[in-house]
Amino acid sequence: MSAGSRDGADDLTAPMGKPRSILSRTARILAIVLMTATAFDLSGCSVSGAPARAPCGVQPIGEVALRGGAVVLGEGGVLPEEGPPRHASVGAFAIDRTEVTNAQFTEFVTATGYITLAERAPDPALYPGVPASKLKPSSIVFMGAKADPNLSTPGLWWQVVPGADWRHPEGPGSDLKGRDRRPVVHVGYQDALAYAKWHGRDLPSEAEWEYAAHAGLAGARYEWGDAAPTAASPRANYWQGPFPAIDTGDDGYKATSAPVGCYAPSAYGLYDMSGNVWEWTSSRYGRGPESRVIKGGSFLCADNYCYRYRPQARQAGPPDTGSSHIGFRTIRRIGRFNAGA
Repeated sequence: MSAGSRDGADDLTAPMGKPRSILSRTARILAIVLMTATAFDLSGCSVSGAPARAPCGVQPIGEVALRGGAVVLGEGGVLPEEGPPRHASVGAFAIDRTEVTNAQFTEFVTATGYITLAERAPDPALYPGVPASKLKPSSIVFMGAKADPNLSTPGLWWQVVPGADWRHPEGPGSDLKGRDRRPVVHVGYQDALAYAKWHGRDLPSEAEWEYAAHAGLAGARYEWGDAAPTAASPRANYWQGPFPAIDTGDDGYKATSAPVGCYAPSAYGLYDMSGNVWEWTSSRYGRGPESRVIKGGSFLCADNYCYRYRPQARQAGPPDTGSSHIGFRTIRRIGRFNAGA
């Protein structure tokens, strides 16, 4: 039994060439209406296989200062929403070496008492006609083949799960034990921005993020060049095998995020700009007032169904919640470039 499905949620891992769309409020209403009052234990829904690679080294910390300059957004892109190429320029900025971790987010919440969107009941004013009893704190959790064994209904692959939040990534019954170094997830755009502001920082624009992700290799298909990653030389945490049936875990992790900084850094010294979890940016997606661009792909991106663990890839994040595969990193804009900043 599921806690409810979100119509159109398959767009979060949509097949190549599928038109982009945000997870609409209408779809969320439908999902909420389908919820029951029961709290489901989904702690087993995300399976981490034994790593097929060496254990992660020391966790990278700090930031990398970048000079800034010209960037062509979408250059070398392969999917419709990535083009046409758009010219932009960014100033100097310093960007986190890794995605923000559960340990870092815990520090923020402990100090401020902040409550994330997923931990709050949805605003009844935004969901007219939905009984208040159905408006429960919840977030989006990937279920995949567990919810749809025949793989015939993509809308079932994602579930709106009551009680799922950053502390309970798969819902009630799950927790953060052993996950301090994993990227925090189930954080919405507002949550990520609140964390950044607490540190006196900001979220990157799409142009800043893509400039950093290319690491000086403008137009290359991947952040490391044009050669595709292989099982013998994994470069990122993404889905290997037919999505969503089987993730073979050639990169060391099956259908789950990896601790930050486990793969080789880019030429700029940044980690996990490809795969692992999507990352919020401050840029709007299209003309919608709530729609923000997410970048980088995630552990759910497969070559046969998503193929968005590339610098040019872009999607619209869910407008009023988080999900089990979206995180973020922060930046600090600097007036003058200093490699030691």
